Amino acid sequence: MAYQHILFAADFSDEALRVGERAKDIARQYGAQLNLIHVIEDVNIGLGGGYELLPVLPDLPDQALLEEARKALGEIARRLDMEGAEQWVVSALSTKEGILDAAREHGVDLIVVGSHGRHGLALLLGSTANAVLHGAPCDVLAVRI
Repeated sequence: MAYQHILFAADFSDEALRVGERAKDIARQYGAQLNLIHVIEDVNIGLGGGYELLPVLPDLPDQALLEEARKALGEIARRLDMEGAEQWVVSALSTKEGILDAAREHGVDLIVVGSHGRHGLALLLGSTANAVLHGAPCDVLAVRI
């Protein structure tokens, strides 16, 4: 199967560039479109049912947080020589949902994520990589970091 649309799910860890290089190599091998995504987890989505007595929280993520994430993602793209790739910063209830929703919406056929693998079931994949793998509508490559 030849991949046509690859999604690199970038965090802002020191290892993100290694994961991005792997995604870029695969995209080059297949002549595939490559896009980058970073997900900001929105703590306010889904509040309700008993939380009405809490003080009103400002809408998060705010514009400043989104702008900082866009700049950081742009810097990763620049360092990978991928400025021409689409870069998506999205807000979602979880990183997994943000990645999977974007993959479905844009017809992605390979998601590339980093795997930190530190504890529990995450020893194999990492919690985000594991969650993405089990919910993805397409192939997932977990790059060990």
